[in-house]
Amino acid sequence: MKSKNSFLMTPIDWLLLISLSILWGGSFFFNRIAVTELPPFVIVTSRVSIGSVFLLFFVHVKKQKLPRSIGIWSQLIFMGLVNNVIPFSLIVWGQTSIASGLASILNATTPLFTILIAHLFTPDEKITIHKAIGLIVGFIGVFLVIGPTALSIADITPQLAVLTATCSYAIAGVFGRRFHTLGLDPLVTATGQVISSTAILVPITLLTNYSFLRQATTSLPVFGSLIGLGLFSTAIAYTIYFLLLSRVGATNLLLVTFLIPITAMVLGVAFFNERIVTRQVIGMLIVFTGIIASNRRCHHQE
Repeated sequence: MKSKNSFLMTPIDWLLLISLSILWGGSFFFNRIAVTELPPFVIVTSRVSIGSVFLLFFVHVKKQKLPRSIGIWSQLIFMGLVNNVIPFSLIVWGQTSIASGLASILNATTPLFTILIAHLFTPDEKITIHKAIGLIVGFIGVFLVIGPTALSIADITPQLAVLTATCSYAIAGVFGRRFHTLGLDPLVTATGQVISSTAILVPITLLTNYSFLRQATTSLPVFGSLIGLGLFSTAIAYTIYFLLLSRVGATNLLLVTFLIPITAMVLGVAFFNERIVTRQVIGMLIVFTGIIASNRRCHHQE
């Protein structure tokens, strides 16, 4: 096990972390462009398909091999479902109605839901007093972010869709810990789950959007956004994520949660004239306070 000092972040680690936040924050920007012309399933399927191609290339370059066990692939399929298919689809659908900055703030609540899921399904990560306080504070922030739209079903439904996506991410985060014990290279795990996501989404997209696909034409900006989602926000982002995980540990990597909404909001304001609502910013800060409180650890635990 690495000592605490081995997880001290170097300037290179900080550069990688900021890069990752830009890549993942950029996914909300790319989604915002793509939803102007394409249905959600087409966007998500394009993202994971393009991501699969590049991840397979990275696996080839690293001379890794994909698993052949049916048991492992069944777990990768489930991981692809809860870590890609469900959350990507819900977030893209939500972004047909809400701003990219707001979607990114709601997405940042993933660590809060991870604590709840871990409490329910793991024997050694039960909710403690400081975690409970952090959860309460965090969800107060969520209610503030949602604000008056909670009174309207039409307005709150897209936001609840994004929150449901974060629950799915939380399930994936807890379930995905088992892959470390299987001896799989993290890049292989990421590639397997994205390939599985593609296999799930392609037939769904063909069934639900066949007429659209037969006559669809895509503008250059939308086509570029799909490449951006697949290459930058999926393939390259996953590669950086797993590199950082091995270099700085999961606790330090949690910092990316705080940076993603900043990237998404800046891009939203700069390119789409989205408004930054004071209530949402305050709510975001409260959510972050809850996340920090719920993830506070003693030195000997790190």
